Amino acid sequence: MLRFDPFHDIDTVARQLLGEAVGSARAPRFMPMDLFKAGDHYVLNADLPGVDPGSVDVSVDNGTLTLRAQRSAPSEEGVQWIASERFSGNYLRQVSLGDNVDAEKISAAYNNGVLSVTIPIAERAKPRRIEISGGSSQKTIEAGSSN
Repeated sequence: MLRFDPFHDIDTVARQLLGEAVGSARAPRFMPMDLFKAGDHYVLNADLPGVDPGSVDVSVDNGTLTLRAQRSAPSEEGVQWIASERFSGNYLRQVSLGDNVDAEKISAAYNNGVLSVTIPIAERAKPRRIEISGGSSQKTIEAGSSN
């Protein structure tokens, strides 16, 4: 379901060398997520604490699931910061989907700072039984999928 991106670390280093502060208050470092298969669907859980639910966007385009969100920076008027470690800004995460998912039935919910995306497995990718006819008896064979 996921494809490895060997250039991600190189892109991060290049952005740092070009002056974009990765992991600063202006550029969140990442959107931590878990992805697992449960029965006939996948579940992706992404941590987005403090993100306004109205800023969360989930879309699918050409086999790529895109998650976007924004956490606003706190007002800085009349404040003397002692520590400022919480990221603010735009979050973006993309996941390549395989051919075995039903993109039309993907659903999402945002509760307690966690975005949960349910990605159903397509009917064509599920194992099914195939009837074999011929001869004096009929036989049923279990057909496996190529997952």
